[in-house]
Order: sequence, then structure tokens, then C-alpha cells
Amino acid sequence: MLKQNVHICAAIIVCIARNCFSFENQTVNNNVTKPESNDLKSILNLSVNFTKSFESAEDHTQRRNSSEDGEQMNKESRGAKPDCPPLGLESLKVSDDQLQCSSYLSVGLGPHRGRLNIQSGLEDDDEYDGAWCAGEEDQEQWLQLDALRLTLFTGVILQGRNSIWSLNWVRTYKVQFSNDSVDWQPCMNGSQEAVFVGNQDLETPVLALFPEPSMAQFIRINPQTWFSNGTICLRAEVLGCPVADPDSSDDPQNERRSLDNLDFRHHNYNEMRKLMKSVNDECPEITRIYTIGRSYTGLKLYVMEISDNPGKHELGEPEFRYVAGMHGNEVLGRELLLNLMQYICHEYKRGNQRIIKLVKDTRIHLLPSMNPDGYETAYEKGSELSGWALGRYSFEGIDMNHNFPDLNNIMWDAQDLATDRKRVSNHYIPMPEYYTSTDAMVAPETRAVISWMQDIPFVLSANLHGGELVVTYPFDGTRDWIPREDTPTADNDFFRWLATVYATTNLVLANPERRICHSEDFQQHNNIINGANWHTVPGSMNDFSYLHTNCFEITVELSCDKFPHASELPVEWESNKESLLLYMEQVHRGIKGVISDKDTKAGIANAVIKVDGLDHDIRSAVDGDYWRLLNPGDYKITVWAEGYFPRIRHCSVGSEPQATICDFTLTKTSQDRLKQILARGGKLPRDNQVRIRAMRMRKLRASTKILNRRREQQQRLNKVKRK
Repeated sequence: MLKQNVHICAAIIVCIARNCFSFENQTVNNNVTKPESNDLKSILNLSVNFTKSFESAEDHTQRRNSSEDGEQMNKESRGAKPDCPPLGLESLKVSDDQLQCSSYLSVGLGPHRGRLNIQSGLEDDDEYDGAWCAGEEDQEQWLQLDALRLTLFTGVILQGRNSIWSLNWVRTYKVQFSNDSVDWQPCMNGSQEAVFVGNQDLETPVLALFPEPSMAQFIRINPQTWFSNGTICLRAEVLGCPVADPDSSDDPQNERRSLDNLDFRHHNYNEMRKLMKSVNDECPEITRIYTIGRSYTGLKLYVMEISDNPGKHELGEPEFRYVAGMHGNEVLGRELLLNLMQYICHEYKRGNQRIIKLVKDTRIHLLPSMNPDGYETAYEKGSELSGWALGRYSFEGIDMNHNFPDLNNIMWDAQDLATDRKRVSNHYIPMPEYYTSTDAMVAPETRAVISWMQDIPFVLSANLHGGELVVTYPFDGTRDWIPREDTPTADNDFFRWLATVYATTNLVLANPERRICHSEDFQQHNNIINGANWHTVPGSMNDFSYLHTNCFEITVELSCDKFPHASELPVEWESNKESLLLYMEQVHRGIKGVISDKDTKAGIANAVIKVDGLDHDIRSAVDGDYWRLLNPGDYKITVWAEGYFPRIRHCSVGSEPQATICDFTLTKTSQDRLKQILARGGKLPRDNQVRIRAMRMRKLRASTKILNRRREQQQRLNKVKRK
């Protein structure tokens, strides 16, 4: 604290010396050069997809002359890490009321939309457009932020307008400061007013650090030149350090703290490995680190297992997983899982009874980075500078959330063609044959996760994403390729419960005063929505998990900001901590038991557990144990296995998160009964689906090994060539 106060005092002294506070009776010098006439504007050649532009010599000259100082200003800013954090335009910490402007083109292009990385709806000119756009085209326009307190401003990040229909961005701009929003002081570069270089395209964020930090309450961004075929539009983030008021006991840093002693920072691949190892070293009796495969570039997909008996599946104990980082630039989930493993270790050692019970009764698996290649790409740019999509995809350019087998349409097509829909399988659906070949466009990371799902009988999971604030539940894909339509599963009521558990205990989602992130108002749906009713996602991990395995899985969109600044991580942890813990505890709802042979007492694998009234079955695991997630109520359960007579029981589920034990013993079908069936020309019931599913899995693993060897050989050759 003393060190922090010394820095603040030093900053104030520097600002006094530089007349940062001398705003009284001063005005901005607006006698600046106007843009050249329209006949000197460039002629822009656009490609069909609006992704490339070429400037004429005249336009390039104009831009060079008007931004000569700005180029020098931004030269050292590129790639630099700002000393002060973002004030929160992107994260919504800055409220709409704090943003004002000189004019705006429409309500949907007002100052409240001038936030870094804000996304527009599909249509331009609606109330949720993709930037602030000035209503006039002159050098008098500005976007203003009221920081609400004295702040040491250090820089600005600028971005163009998010739109698929128009091209608008600011090329150069000036900055002014004020303590009262009346008298303004320009940002200076020596004896001249500073001019900063802005954008050259719609999406790439451009950082400009001020020549000297400036102390004020208000800041204005004042565009000077803009894309010649567009208008004045921008999205922004402002960097600054709030200064403590000496007359107040409130510390602006308090709101960014957590009482938990965790490593709140962004971890690249090597740092993540070190942190996971440190947790394992601190709590070796309840943790184990293992890998499920490698990324395209060879980075390992590490999993932290937490259990009172790590490394072993215990009969009757459910398996739970969290997966983060499927999109490499959506980084909050990664850090939350790293925080979670630290927290569980610390609290277990402290004797926290809730954590001890969770560890003893549940086998937990945490995969913090499913797409480490994408993360490293985004991490290299850093928070605020990686934009909206950099690092989202795999090294090969694959979106992993569309990369799993689309079993939905396989099931729906079979139901449409069947004369008896009851004979169409509603679970354990095998992946299609084409998906198992070496030619299939399947990311190695996706292959690794599918194999992982097959090895461990997961019961419940959540897939952590970023860029929105909502919890979605299956199905994610629509029937007949409709863009969006409510497409519920047979377990829709339970999925809605799961989504509600997370949404209502998350401090940000549960806040009725929060504003929407981009263009969707999920609060009208209580912050949960059927995934397909948001937008269709064929080949999602959630749908595959539900139809190919026994595991129920939802998606949690954790934050408007895909890559929040490290200073926001303590707040995000506090917002999500209870949600993460409570959601894991839901794995103990419903019924569970063991399916065993009446004579040998051995467990029966792959027995079918059918709940009357729910058109979705599950299967028993290798040891014969099973878990069926259910809401409170009375259920008629039928169990069947190949070579056995079926058995029926009635089981009740209570409201507490404690599964009801519902065991089954099955009697083998007698030889006499089998002879009678064959004598009448009948066929013996065979579970061919399990056989096909296992065969396709073997083929997928075989093709994966071939592809891995090819990649390893190519990587060795590349290393030799570089030498």
C-alpha cells in the first residue's frame, strides 16, 4: 500500500509540474488544418468481400501529412504494454451515462456504442449498431468519457465500426483533458498538439500511449481524419489509473481485490504448466496432472484431476469436467479454472467442509486450455489488443465449436424415415464413418477431447466461453438448418435447471441493472437460453456430449470482454466462484446405482437405463455403475442389457443434491428361452449400436495416430530446414 501511495503522489507531483491541473480559463486551439477537398480524396477499390482496400497516391499523401506527428507518437506504442489498465468501456465497468459526444448519426450509433469490440446486430441502423458515429463530418466532433474521479490517463485504444455492410474508421485524432468538462487542455507532444494515428481497417485495435500521462476527470477523443469513403465512427478503450481521493477512505483498488490468495494474472502455456505443477506439489494427495493429447503445433492439452483418490475411477462416484479455451481468445475461463484448482487445494488444506465433501464425493477434471495454439496467438497481442477474433480458431483455422460430429441431424433424419420412432436410438449415437478418416477436417484437439470423453464416464460438464453474458443449454443445432429456433432436448427441464443454477448465482449475470453486452437482451430470458434459439451451432461439443455419451453439458458465456485485463481477474473470480462450485454439486442430483449380474455379482457394462416419459436413455459404465441426472419426482426406470431379462423399478428423487441409490440386478436369459426364440424364426436381441460406436472410435484413434506421426515428421523436417 505504501509503495502504491508513493507512485500516486509522484504522479501528482509530475502533473503539477506539467500544468496538468491548469485548465481554468483555457480553451482548446481548434485552428487546425481541415481535410482536403473531396476531389483529392482517394478512389477506393474494394474486393467483393470488403476485406481489402487500396489507397490512391493523393489519399496516402494527405494521410501522411496530417498524421506525421501521429506516426512518431504511435511508433513506440505498437506492441507496448500500457502501464495503467483499461477503465472499462469494453467490460461495461464504464456506464452509458459516463459517455457523451458532440453529435451522433442515429440512436444506435450513440456514444454508448463507442466501446472497444462491441458487436452490432445483423442489420445496420438499428438500436444496436457497432460504434459511435458522429452526426457531422468535421474536426469539431468528439467522444467524451467522464471517469467520475481524478484519473491518470495514459493512452487510448481505437477501433473502427463493426459492420458487414459499411466501412468506417478514424485515421488520426487528437485528445483533450478537463476537470470540469468546460475548459479543455490538449494533449501535447512537446510544444505541439499531439496527433495520434488511428485505424486502417474495421477491426484491428490500435494503441496510442500519450507522450506524458495526464491527470484529469474527463477525456475527449477528437477525430481529425477518417476513411475517405466513410464517415467518423469509432470504438474505443481508455487507459488510466484512478487516483485515490486524500479526503476519502475509499481506495479505487479495493473493488478489484479478492480475499482469496490466488495467482490473478494471465498465464501463457509455460506459466500455466508451472501453476498446475505448483498446485500438484502443494496438494499431491488430491491432485493429478495428465494430458489427453496435443495441439496441432505440439502443445499438450493438460488436465488437472481433483479427487480423494486421484488416478482411479471409484465405483459410484460421478465424474465431472470443466472445459475452457475452446476459442483461444476467450481467456477468462482458462484463468477461472486455474483459480479454481488453486482455491480447492487451499480450502481443502484449511479444512473447508464443503470443499472436502466435494473432493471426496466427486472426481473433478479441469481442462483449462482446449486450444492452446489459439491462446498463444491472442496472448502475444495481449488484453485489449487481440481484437474480437484473433486466436479464436485452431492453428489450422478450425472453429472447434463446430468441429464435433453432427449427430443431431443423423438422429432426426432417422426419426423422419422410421415407421416406428421408438426403434430409433436416442443416445450413444455412433459418429459417422467419414469422420474417422485421415482426410476429415477434424482438429487434433477435437480428436483428443472425443477420445477423452470415451475413456471417462462423465456425468456433467460445462464449456466456458466469453464475449457475452448468458448460459446456453442444448440443443445447439436446429432442425432443417433454420438460423435460430427453440430446439429442446428430452431433458429440457433439467438443462434449464442447470443453466439457472449458474446464472442466478453469478454476480454479474444476476445483476438486474447491468446493460446488454452487444445486441441481445438475455435478461428477458433470465440470462439463460436454448442454444439453438440464440443461433444454430451444428457440430457443437454440447450436443455431441449429450447424444454420444451420458454427459449433460451447457455453455457459459462468462463476460462481454473476451480477454479482460489482468486487473479485472479478481472481480471475475468473485463473480463466478459460487457459480463454479454450486454447478459442480449438481452432478449429485437424480439417481445412481450399479447394474450387476444376479449370479456372478459382477457389474454389467453398457446396460441401457430408460426413464419412462423421457426419450433419452443412458448407459452403465465399464464397472456397471450409472448416474441419471433428474429433477425431483417419482420415476419408472427400466434397465436392459444384451443377454439379460429387463428389470423395472420405481425410484424417487428428492430436492437435495444427493442422488437416490437405485441398484439393479439382472438375470441372464436362459438357454431354453433362446432356443424358443430361434425355433420361432426370431432373432436374438443384439446391441449393435454399441459395437458400431466402439468400432468407429477405434478408427478415429487409428487415424489420429497416423496424422500425429505425419505432423511430427513434418515438424522435424521444418526444424532441419530452419537450421
